[in-house]
Amino acid sequence: MRFRPKPFTKPVGFRCLYCLDCCRGRHVYLTLKDIERVAKKGHDPQDFVTFSVEGSKVRFVLSVREWDLGCIFHDPETGRCMIHDVRPLICRIYPFMVSQKPLGIEGERPFQYKGRELWLYYDESCPGINAEEPETTITPEEVARLGLEFEKEFEKTDMDGFLKLLDGLDG
Repeated sequence: MRFRPKPFTKPVGFRCLYCLDCCRGRHVYLTLKDIERVAKKGHDPQDFVTFSVEGSKVRFVLSVREWDLGCIFHDPETGRCMIHDVRPLICRIYPFMVSQKPLGIEGERPFQYKGRELWLYYDESCPGINAEEPETTITPEEVARLGLEFEKEFEKTDMDGFLKLLDGLDG
């Protein structure tokens, strides 16, 4: 399923039901900090980082398995993430989304966070949203914080930084 945005305006309960959808067929952008965290857990960036050229920018993307387009750290049998404790920022945000502008969805409204006007959404197709017996409650503030952290880190992520990171991991 693709992301079906619904306005996220108040805290919601969440429990991952391991439906396997969020870790398959998605473009997961990585920041240098994401790459470093995963590498420090013993994973070689050559095994989990691929490149995407977008205009004049090189972007770093989490590798996927060819046979099902699943994330290489996703266990297709259990639905569990093998790097959950160091997962990329984008994975921490999902099934939520932060936008700099409205998407034109009924009921959306701006969310003010640290002097910024953001539009927050969640994936209506995710069965973990408002699941019975939620594991946690996710707040708009938490999603806005993660979204702005991703924006800041993503902007600093470039090939020079990646090469410096690789040198530092080798040394």
